Amino acid sequence: MKDVIEGFLRFQKEAFPQRSTLFKKLATNQNPKTLFISCSDSRLVPELVTQREPGELFVIRNAGNIVPPFGPEPGGVSATVEYAVKALGIKDIVICGHSNCGAMSAIANCTCLDHMPAVAHWLRYSDAAKAINEATEHETPEARVNGMVHQNVVAQLGNLRTHPCVAVALAKGEITLHGWVYDIESGSIEAYDGKTFISLSDNPEVTAS
Repeated sequence: MKDVIEGFLRFQKEAFPQRSTLFKKLATNQNPKTLFISCSDSRLVPELVTQREPGELFVIRNAGNIVPPFGPEPGGVSATVEYAVKALGIKDIVICGHSNCGAMSAIANCTCLDHMPAVAHWLRYSDAAKAINEATEHETPEARVNGMVHQNVVAQLGNLRTHPCVAVALAKGEITLHGWVYDIESGSIEAYDGKTFISLSDNPEVTAS
């Protein structure tokens, strides 16, 4: 905790003054155009990976970058998606998985999670991706986890489309969906084009919708 507090003190003394004009503007208003849904993993920092300033990304982070399908009792993710679309008028939604994901590894390797029942319940929202991944042959355990990471992004895009606010915005052409997988070691991103994952660097215009 000492390091965290020292970091804040450096921010207050060094970083904040350099962006004082920006923070003054943000004090009373925000106008992000992108909702970024990523894993809570400490190695994936959305603002760092996308080189965005404060106020430019509206972010949801949770174990496994999961978006539960819309239901009669919407939770925090559903409420945040709805607020982003209806109140903030965001134009793009990114669901970003990453390499070596602990949540997807647990699913791919059928790890017993009896000691973490809340986590086990949460990861059931990836059952569709799990079924597809288990029906696919993988040469190595690493490939099985990697496959799960990719299939989960596709599955969560499908879940996202069940949200009425997203469905309406898509029908009106007011929003675009993106599915990404970030590789921690190389810093590269693969993007879903509706059929497969391709290099985002080579195909910067690719979208999932």
